[in-house]
Formats: sequence, C-alpha cells, structure tokens
Amino acid sequence: MSDDKNLSDNLNDMMDDAKENAKKAADKVNEKANEFAEEAKEAAKEFKESAKETFSTASGENKKVLAGVLAILLGVLGVHKFILGYNKEGVIMLVTTLVLGVLTCGLATYLMGIISLIEGIIYLTKSDEEFYNTYQVGKKTWF
Repeated sequence: MSDDKNLSDNLNDMMDDAKENAKKAADKVNEKANEFAEEAKEAAKEFKESAKETFSTASGENKKVLAGVLAILLGVLGVHKFILGYNKEGVIMLVTTLVLGVLTCGLATYLMGIISLIEGIIYLTKSDEEFYNTYQVGKKTWF
C-alpha cells in the first residue's frame, strides 16, 4: 500500500511540475508574441514614414502603376496601401502578414498574398480616370 501511495505522490508531483512548466512556456510564448507585435508595429510606422516621404510626389498615373506593381510584388506587406495613403489598411496587412502569418503557419500570409495580387491586377487594369476617381478621390480602401 505504501508503494502505491509513493507512486501516487510521485505522479502528482510530476503532474504539478508538468503543469508549472507548461504555464511557464505559455507565458514565455505570450511574451515573445507581444514583443514581436510591438516590433512589427514599430517597423510599420518606420516604413510608413519612409514610404510617405518617398512617394509623396507621385501623381495619379504614377500611383496607379506604382501601387499596382508593388501590390503584386510586395503586397503581403501592404506597401501598395501606404502608397495610396491608406495607412490603417497598410498596417492591417503588415501585421496580419507578420503576426498572424506566424501564428497560422503562413495561412494568413497566403491570404494577404491573394488579396494583394487581386488588388494589383485591379489597379493595373483600370483606366487612369477610373483609378483616380475610385482610389484617390473616392477613397475605396479594399478591392
């Protein structure tokens, strides 16, 4: 009977240790995820400022071609949204790609890639007037 009690106590101790270690690991993962999210926000902010500076001189035609090509090439990072002045949407795409992409094993990044490819094709196939009226005057943010 005493061996059963010792075995039970040992198993309980092992379970307690396992629970404690699992909690520590979960806390560490949450801490790293929060650090990563903060770094992504800071990178997005820096990129936004740099992109705003670089592309502020682009005219309607240039923005159409530039936004379309960048949507196809770097769209998962939301670069084309920053070009068009849609900073909130650009940050959404960037954070979705970086943070949710890691948490979903790339599924969110794949989704952002599909969205940006579609947007790039739409941008490039619209006439200059249509593009200007829709995305620069009308401020249509998605598709």
